[in-house]
Amino acid sequence: MYISNRAALVRNLAVAFLNGTITLIILLIAPLGLAAVIINTILVSIATFANATAGDSVVRFLQPSQIKTMIAEIMSQQSQITKD
Repeated sequence: MYISNRAALVRNLAVAFLNGTITLIILLIAPLGLAAVIINTILVSIATFANATAGDSVVRFLQPSQIKTMIAEIMSQQSQITKD
C-alpha cells in the first residue's frame, strides 16, 4: 500500500462522512425520532472510520517491508538467546 498516513486519514474520514450522509438520508425517511437518527448516524460514521483504520493497519502489517522487519527482529532475538 503506497499511501501516506495523512492520505489514509483523509480517505477514511471521507468514507466515514459519506456513509454517515447516506445513513442520515435513509433514516430521515424512516419514522424515527430525531435523536435516534442523529445518534445512529454518528455511530455509523465512527464505526466506518474505525473499520477503515483497522483495515489500513492490517494492510500495513502485511506489507513485505513489515514482514522483513519482523523476521530480522526474530532472528536477532534468537541470536541473543543462543548467546546466553
